[in-house]
Amino acid sequence: MNSEEEFYDAVTGFDSDNSSGDFSEANHIVAEMLDLDPHQSNRTGKHNGETEIQENGIKRHRTSLPAPMFSRSDFSVWSILKKCIGLELSKITMPIVFNEPLSFLQRITEYMEHIYLINKACSHAEPLERMQAVAAFAVSAVASQWERTGKPFNPLLGETYELTREDLGFRFISEQVSHHPPISAFYSEGLNKDFIFHGSIYPKLKFWGKSIEAEPRGTITLELLKHNEAYTWTNPTCCVHNVIIGKLWLEQYGTVEIVNHSTGDKCVLNFKPCGLFGKELHRVEGYIQDKNRKKLCVIYGKWTECLWCTDPTTYETYKKNEKRGGEQKKPKPSEDVIKSENDEADDMPEVQDTVQFIPGSKLLWRINCRPPNSSQMYNFTSFAVSLNELEEGMEATLAPTDCRLRPDIRNMENGNMDVASKEKERLEEKQRAARKERAKDEVEWHTRWFHQGTNPYTGTSDWLYSGGYFDRNFSDCPDIY
Repeated sequence: MNSEEEFYDAVTGFDSDNSSGDFSEANHIVAEMLDLDPHQSNRTGKHNGETEIQENGIKRHRTSLPAPMFSRSDFSVWSILKKCIGLELSKITMPIVFNEPLSFLQRITEYMEHIYLINKACSHAEPLERMQAVAAFAVSAVASQWERTGKPFNPLLGETYELTREDLGFRFISEQVSHHPPISAFYSEGLNKDFIFHGSIYPKLKFWGKSIEAEPRGTITLELLKHNEAYTWTNPTCCVHNVIIGKLWLEQYGTVEIVNHSTGDKCVLNFKPCGLFGKELHRVEGYIQDKNRKKLCVIYGKWTECLWCTDPTTYETYKKNEKRGGEQKKPKPSEDVIKSENDEADDMPEVQDTVQFIPGSKLLWRINCRPPNSSQMYNFTSFAVSLNELEEGMEATLAPTDCRLRPDIRNMENGNMDVASKEKERLEEKQRAARKERAKDEVEWHTRWFHQGTNPYTGTSDWLYSGGYFDRNFSDCPDIY
């Protein structure tokens, strides 16, 4: 059973019987010991939702959500799917309890969590070191998905999200430019005019019976303005297992190719599927090669932990010694393992030992530790916790289409699940009515901040930023809420 229908929200009620109310290595090591992002020296241990100003003038963002997440233990996806046999995936009604209180546009913004890697790339004089930093950034961009099994809200057509972080040195704008198929376009720039980061994402979903596979089609482009370089890539495929029964878990797999269109250098990263015994779960291996296909370095690690690089000779020598020292017969699958292939649930393989460090390797990136109460906050990172924060006075400056203003997401974040469900249904019905009205009047939808064009580096179709958002003329924005 598989389908290439997009997995839209459709009419989504809370329908359930259980419904209820160059940075030095020394500094890196010290930062890791203290559980700090090496380029983010200001953190707080407070767990309140208020925004504060620290002594150095940097704004302190909230460290927790207003309400803990609603338990999903009393809900089964199968209880929904079994009523929908024969229907398209786009028609399946999913309870809001399977969502997380963020829009997909905010999920995309999480690419920026490790922006210090872009800054690092900008500061390097050597192309190889710049590619290493860009590769680390590309891997870090999917790291926030680890253990995030909640579904972000599908953006409404015309929905936007902006984020300006002066402490991190960037601003970001995204827009939902198409609903069928769902396409999200984004644009970010450094406040120091040192980089531009943009792209469009079309998450193509396939339902395989026990799992849902999300292939994030669309090109991602990073321009380093000082070096006159442009890098492009696409993200790996994400697969969520046990959507019918069992504990949800996810993995990333596929090949990611990062191309430097100025030098011809290429980085090839292989996100490995877990395999029968789970040995390769979360592992990433790859290499950087020059335009003549000469391997310049090898990259290895896990997208859930860290990323290292070393020279190809050292890597090959280490692998040969490892194989020679640990040569054993491959264990035959036990009856239990063979049986598990046909079980109702695909149990998540036991996570193997952490990444084996190869002497002489250089650390490219390490994941930030999550807040201690993350499991009660949809497994959000500290960065994700701050994304839907609505600060005092912000509503007056935001576009009326900003997803911070969506009442369904806001109510879910506040723990008002029934209200959130009703609001979600109202918004989607309003969107359908508006679409019918446009069809009746033969009026085409026009995007506000992005336009369809051609990516100047790949020659493929892309959505490009039209400019003007931060002039804050929102008089012609649509009424979508």
